[in-house]
Amino acid sequence: MDTFEAIRTVLATRAFRDTPIPDDITHQIVEAAHLTASSQNGQPWQFIVVQDRDMLRQLGALIRTGPYIAQAPMAIVVGTTKSPFDVSDASRAIQSMILTAWSRGVASNWVGFHGLDAIKPLLGIPDSVDVLAVVPFGYPVKPGGAGIKKRKPLGEIAYRERFGQPYE
Repeated sequence: MDTFEAIRTVLATRAFRDTPIPDDITHQIVEAAHLTASSQNGQPWQFIVVQDRDMLRQLGALIRTGPYIAQAPMAIVVGTTKSPFDVSDASRAIQSMILTAWSRGVASNWVGFHGLDAIKPLLGIPDSVDVLAVVPFGYPVKPGGAGIKKRKPLGEIAYRERFGQPYE
């Protein structure tokens, strides 16, 4: 699918089938993050691909907002190293992974936002790396709903030339 179609139809998914993600798709998802632009090419990120079922269950148990990680066939833990742009850069990489996965039929969802220190010992993450998010990936249980999004009208959030002049 093309880029705009992926953006138009991607939805957060919290229920995954128990179907492994092929290695070539997993590699493409990780490579999408690796290739994402970053401020001053700082690349202040680290990515840990987790596919071990027991490890996924432990991650799901440790992260209050993401118990469904336990049922995903894969999750990518996104860490950042200190930089003025680390959150922005890593967020861009996460979006690249989500869109790349979705273009191949693999759904995902962003879990957490900082405060994930409890998983550091589990994965051997050093203190110098902050865990920004965990992104579970898998084939959705229900494929329905793609592209049905509740959004404000474009004219309420986008303007032409000056604030308040609706872009329509």
